[in-house]
Amino acid sequence: MNQISVTGMVLAATPIGEYDRRIVILTRERGKISAFARGARKPNSALVGVTSPFSFGEFTVYEGRTSYTLMSASISNYFQELRMDVEGAYYGFYFLEIAGYYAREANDETALLKLLYQTCRALVKPSIPNRLIRRIYELRAVTVNGEGPQMFECASCRGKDREMLFSVKRGGLICGRCMDTGHFPDARALHPSTLYTLQYIVSSPIEKLYTFAVKEEVMEELEGIASDYLAEYLGKSFKSLEILETIL
Repeated sequence: MNQISVTGMVLAATPIGEYDRRIVILTRERGKISAFARGARKPNSALVGVTSPFSFGEFTVYEGRTSYTLMSASISNYFQELRMDVEGAYYGFYFLEIAGYYAREANDETALLKLLYQTCRALVKPSIPNRLIRRIYELRAVTVNGEGPQMFECASCRGKDREMLFSVKRGGLICGRCMDTGHFPDARALHPSTLYTLQYIVSSPIEKLYTFAVKEEVMEELEGIASDYLAEYLGKSFKSLEILETIL
């Protein structure tokens, strides 16, 4: 067995037996891993707090042949504010679920981990509405996974006309010449501010994602595009989102 240290965030925790816990960690070094935390449910265990979802920090694990065992952890951010905010917590659980769905073991998930961490930081700050945080995260997460919309040129011919429409089915902007072919009946016009917002979401540094607000008309257009885009390219339902939508 090999002892290693990884930096990451706990995505999920499941009770095992009477006192143990199995956790899923999104790590910078090893992608998504599962680790067995012995005694983590005992009241006096040093692993009680560090194995809760949202815990971010450095985890020391033993790497076995087929699994990892958690030995200790140094947590730099527990995101405790989310434990006292029902709405914020379910937004957070939804974001954890998406990260868990996309992440793979032994894959470079540095960008996804950074996105998840910055998103949780935005959730505990009142400067940006949660509904905007959600759409930014959704669209950037699919972009990190390589399925984001093409927002800077025509997704069909790669032309760069000034006036373009947006097609979910084609995965991005469609120019006038391609529209004339009649192959993109779902294409829709975008408010200029919505276009700029989408371009910013898919291309800006992750650290600067949550630094803006939008008007209601742009927010509504962004919500429609994000919902349709995820339905087309993600195609998965999440339990935390179902709960979240019942309390909003």
